[in-house]
Amino acid sequence: MRFLSYALSLLLIACAIQVQAQKEDFRKKAPKPGVARPIEMGTYENFKMENGLQVIVVENHKLPRISFQLTVDIPLIKEGEFAGTAELAGQLLNKGTASRSKAQIDEAVDFIGATLNSGEDGLFGASLSKHKDALLGLMSDILLNPSFPADEFDKLKKQTLSGLALGKDDPGAIANNVATVLRYGKSHPYGELATEKSVDKVTVDMCKAYYQKYFKPEISYLVIVGDVKLAEAKTMASKYFAQWKKGTVMLEHFPAPEPPAQTEVSFVDKTGAVQSVVEITLPIKLKPGSPDLIKARVANTILGVGDAGRLFKNLREDKAYTYGAYSSLVEDRHVGYFSASANVRNGVTDSAIVQFLYEINKLRNEPVTERELQLAKNVLTGSFARSLERPETMARFALNTARFKLPADYYKTYLQSLSAVTAADVQEMAKKYFLADRAHIIVVGSKDEVAGKLRPFSKSGEVKFYDAFGNKFEPLASVMSSDMTPTTVVENYLKAIGGRDQLTKVNDLVIVMSTSVQGMALEMTLQQKKPGKMIMSVGMNGMTVNQTKYDGQKAAITSMGQAQPVDEETLKGLKEQAMLFPEMNYEKNGYKLELKGMDQLDGQQAFKVEVTSPDGKKVTEFYHATTFLKLRTVTVEAGPEGEVTVINDFDDYKPVDGIQFPHKTRSTGMMPVPLLLEVKTITVNPGIDDAIFKVD
Repeated sequence: MRFLSYALSLLLIACAIQVQAQKEDFRKKAPKPGVARPIEMGTYENFKMENGLQVIVVENHKLPRISFQLTVDIPLIKEGEFAGTAELAGQLLNKGTASRSKAQIDEAVDFIGATLNSGEDGLFGASLSKHKDALLGLMSDILLNPSFPADEFDKLKKQTLSGLALGKDDPGAIANNVATVLRYGKSHPYGELATEKSVDKVTVDMCKAYYQKYFKPEISYLVIVGDVKLAEAKTMASKYFAQWKKGTVMLEHFPAPEPPAQTEVSFVDKTGAVQSVVEITLPIKLKPGSPDLIKARVANTILGVGDAGRLFKNLREDKAYTYGAYSSLVEDRHVGYFSASANVRNGVTDSAIVQFLYEINKLRNEPVTERELQLAKNVLTGSFARSLERPETMARFALNTARFKLPADYYKTYLQSLSAVTAADVQEMAKKYFLADRAHIIVVGSKDEVAGKLRPFSKSGEVKFYDAFGNKFEPLASVMSSDMTPTTVVENYLKAIGGRDQLTKVNDLVIVMSTSVQGMALEMTLQQKKPGKMIMSVGMNGMTVNQTKYDGQKAAITSMGQAQPVDEETLKGLKEQAMLFPEMNYEKNGYKLELKGMDQLDGQQAFKVEVTSPDGKKVTEFYHATTFLKLRTVTVEAGPEGEVTVINDFDDYKPVDGIQFPHKTRSTGMMPVPLLLEVKTITVNPGIDDAIFKVD
């Protein structure tokens, strides 16, 4: 009996161990995903009005809110030399009607606590449902009776030009510009860019013509979402939009852009840049609702979406080349695109491109793991599920279904289609759309540090150079005269602004400039005196808000009346800034000059001279190839979040007492927006008293 009891105990222990082991094994394995089911989605109703306007109604009575999205399905159009017209016209649309000024529209919107805005393809408004008639009345008035006021047009044009001026100094914006032009080509509407030159040509009459030509009901959709019944929506649509008259909209065909026959490398020089923007991109034929779309999204998610993407793990977590590396896949009924990009350090730009190509080709050549595949599906499932929490999602689904002629159950079966994607599908999509051997590799960065390393990535061995707006040009170093030296360039500059004899006669100088920062008008006064004294004062509304004083040895800085610390680095900088015409004594004062070749600045050929001070600080100076006037300086300065590239552009040279001074200076880098300084007065040899420079 004891033996049987002992044996039974051992058996029970063994069973317990086996059960525990099974439990442990269970914990080690994630449960297999269940079968995806069709989604029970909200419903929508749609109807077409007699004038052709299609109306989609999504009822949602959880909150007393309502929104109206009127979308005009604008066809592909070429704007040519007037690129930017559509955007200006769209913004101008809600700035006035035949019976309301912009101020009256804004007041009416604020009174009912609504949101109302316009764009080149329609209007959007949202409010409490009890104010729906007031809101629709405004929207109808804006749509049917826009006045396109000239004063508002001038304001919008000025804002647009300011934004474009800022963008041409932003490496990310530059990369986007060049990618847009190269992906689609300038002959395709998607490849057009609004530039300062093109926007400056746009007139208010062109905006009116755009509206009159394309804002027609038969190519438009009105999506109503919120606390409303179908019958009520029909009544409102008829009341406010039935008088919108039909018209004829002509469609123009444009051949679909193709990827390059072989990989091309394109470069934009950003002198002084401490990082490179790298983008690998190409156009793809991937339309909304395509059988490939969901499979291709899974492939792109594995490659470069979020911090779980292969690009992020490789370039950031493993190599530490960047803060983030990602890819995008965009479908479009005309032409979509694939892109992979990152901002990387200058020294690893070529290495980063190697890793981009490695990861893209790996996805093309090797099946993904089941774990990666499931993780990507989970990401897309979660994103889709979260989107269903918003009633606007159903409206978007309904609009897409109507515009792109999608199957009626396309979104209901989305998760089933997603669940069915296999590793073989992912590899097939990568081979079809991620064409690393037929892509544009675009780099924006420092030519001196980066450009020479990029030739191996181009099948032809050529690196093509572009400006900030995708205009190709040939590097100019090869056409520079062999007897041109940096000293010659600087001497020609000194002659161009007046000559050494004239400049030597200047003992002191006062320059008064004006600028604006976030709408605040500022006045800056610079006083300089030989052998190296300076006062820079910044005033606002007649009050000095900041002053920097340097007596040649010591300095004092005050801000809002409070003394600020002055360190050795600041003193060195002030010593350089206090010099009158420092170029006259570059070599005497120990500066080293190096001629780095020639570049193009906004279409102007310029000599590029690197100036190194005795303490090692470098400034790159650009001199016009014909006039020798100084066009730009580029320095790398310490900023609050690390090094920043500061660019000063000089323009509008005018003579004062026989000396040419730039009367406009545009500075970018140290502030979030460019700073435009305009000279009000320049006084040569006013006889400044030495006493004012004294520092206690």
